[in-house]
Order: sequence, then structure tokens, then C-alpha cells
Amino acid sequence: MIVLDAVAHRYSGQALLQDVSFTLSPGAFHFLTGPSGAGKSTLLKLCYGELIPTGGRISLFGADLAAMRRDDLAQTRQSIGVVHQDCQFLDHLSVTENVALPLAATGRSIPQQDIADLLGWVGLSAQADALPPTLSGGERQRAALARAVIMSPKVLLADEPTGNLDWDMSLRLLSLLVELNRMGTAVLIATHDLNLIRTAKSQTAVRVLRIAKRTLQTAGTDL
Repeated sequence: MIVLDAVAHRYSGQALLQDVSFTLSPGAFHFLTGPSGAGKSTLLKLCYGELIPTGGRISLFGADLAAMRRDDLAQTRQSIGVVHQDCQFLDHLSVTENVALPLAATGRSIPQQDIADLLGWVGLSAQADALPPTLSGGERQRAALARAVIMSPKVLLADEPTGNLDWDMSLRLLSLLVELNRMGTAVLIATHDLNLIRTAKSQTAVRVLRIAKRTLQTAGTDL
């Protein structure tokens, strides 16, 4: 679904990524690791077309990213859910309204019961009418996950989704991601949390990739 072929990206004139080749197949579950500043967030942005590579080729669902028009890319992004490390919400809208924003942006409607069911899945039924500033860190991340999957994406990309959570809440979020993957969604998570990766490996089949020396490598069994 998402294919990177010898991709390179430069930042402020310096090579950040080079010769990166990677395929995210239907139903796959991948972790992306590497030190801070290695390019994990940049790689995720390349995967959903937020950034254009300075070298190589990216294919999104069979289409060349470089040849996509803006409308084509917007349409393609409806199949890719993204959970950012610093999840942003419109503070004057309720959790329900924030989760439904991707639908409003595309002119689609969804029964309120379906949104309620989604909030129940992430454990936020009691916070449906709450405003984002009143949510805890874990609640914000689960609301961000609900918003990312409201369009039933084929791919979910998550950038350090447990970075600001305690271990119990990290496990709760991981269980949701594993369940989502078992329902058929391909998942790619950028994280520095090796304990999270080890726990996921005990629950499902995962592949671990590491950014090192500006390229992508398969992580060893020492994780």
C-alpha cells in the first residue's frame, strides 16, 4: 500500500535520510525506532505525503506521490489515519465534535450512534461532551486515535503515541492498536520505547525497523 523506493530527504541542506526502501503491506504491524533526531517523524510524514522526498520514489496505493495533484493526495489521505505525538484539538469543540472533524472536512456524515460506539471502543464514552482541555494525557491520545480511525483507514501511522503516558495507559493504547491491526488495518508506530515493542511482540506478529546512519535497517532480536 505504501512503498518507499531508495527514498532520500534533506533538511536544511543536510542529508537526514538516504536510500530508504520500505513496504507497508496490508495488515502489517511495524515499529520504527531510532534515536531522537534520526528522522522517524520525517519518515512518517513521507509516508502520508506531508513531505516530498528529495530523491527516490514513493507510491501510495499504487500512485506515484510526486505525480499526485493536491485533490488526489487529499483523497488518498482519507485511507491513512495519523496520530501525532502532540495531538491538537479545537478546544471549543467537544470530544465528539473533534473526533468527527475528518468527516466534516470531507462532507461525509456518520450516524451519531457510530461515533458513540467508536468513543466507547477507546473508552471515552463518559467524555463524549467534554472539552479537550479537561482531558488527561491518556484520554487525549485515545481521542486522537478515535479521530484517526473515524474514516476507517487502511493504514494507521502513529508518532510516539505513548511518549507522554504512564505504563498502564501505554498498555491500554497498545491493546487498541493491536486490536485495530487484527481487524485488518496496517499499523506503523514510531517509538523509542523498547518495552512497548517487546510487549507488542508477545501479543502479535510485528516487524521492527531502525533508522541508523540515515537509512532503514531491520532491528535485531536484542529488542
